Amino acid sequence: MSSPWTLGGGRVGCLPPAAPLIMGVVNVTPDSFSDGGEWFTPEAAIAHGLELRAQGAHLLDVGGESTRPGAERPPVAEELRRVLPVVRALADVGAVVSIDTMRAEVAQAALAAGAAYVNDVSGGLADPEMAGVVAAAGVPFVVMHWRGHSVDMQRKAVYADVVGEVCVELTERVEALTAAGIARERLILDPGIGFAKTAAHNWELLRGLGQVVALGLPVLLGTSRKAFLGAVGRAGGVPRPALERDVATAVTSAYAVSAGVWAVRVHDVVSTRDALDVAHELWAAPGAAGATKERA
Repeated sequence: MSSPWTLGGGRVGCLPPAAPLIMGVVNVTPDSFSDGGEWFTPEAAIAHGLELRAQGAHLLDVGGESTRPGAERPPVAEELRRVLPVVRALADVGAVVSIDTMRAEVAQAALAAGAAYVNDVSGGLADPEMAGVVAAAGVPFVVMHWRGHSVDMQRKAVYADVVGEVCVELTERVEALTAAGIARERLILDPGIGFAKTAAHNWELLRGLGQVVALGLPVLLGTSRKAFLGAVGRAGGVPRPALERDVATAVTSAYAVSAGVWAVRVHDVVSTRDALDVAHELWAAPGAAGATKERA
């Protein structure tokens, strides 16, 4: 997006397409694939969020439910217990917080606690009340491509044309959500890398990312530490562990610059910020110099 976005009442610069925003991941879960349990206490999660913000994250995405393949869902009360203290504490110090949830009840409580965005990996499909909550709040809503819950989503990774089908299904969700009262300009698309997709699907979708951007809405890209990045270049060998995938993630973040995405969602902010800074200097349009400083 070339025009500035208002984030939580403030502005984060007038960023050219060569400078996506960085969304830092704050997992308050015991079972996330990359860092499950590491930031599980509210105190640890809050400290981690503040660290990501200091490192350059523009938004902090707080989630209390793991969406790794095969994950079981926590009870609503447990999800609320995990995320609300973290959302409240981070919002209280001025951080722009996104609540990562598929549940309308959790979204509503998090918005009341200070969250400014709702990031729903189901795009509003998992909870029929979600669209109404978001519409009433008037907040930005991340709509991810989704075909089912983590416990069985990989069985639904069947496509004749993954890029085309993702675009069609996202368009259908946009139409349904606007019909439910959410303003189109509040919607952000996410192609759902790794969700009901094989490694081959993920690569094809990344190569076709420009088609998702061409749908005309901001796009959030989330590749961070995902399994297909662990396997690349390791044919027949042992994949990289999740914590060793940050360089590969940063490469995809830099690639996202060329596609014109709005933001990248990452666990490690430093490596992605470095990659985006370099990409910005390489590809920035004449006269765009200084935009990197504006992100600081």
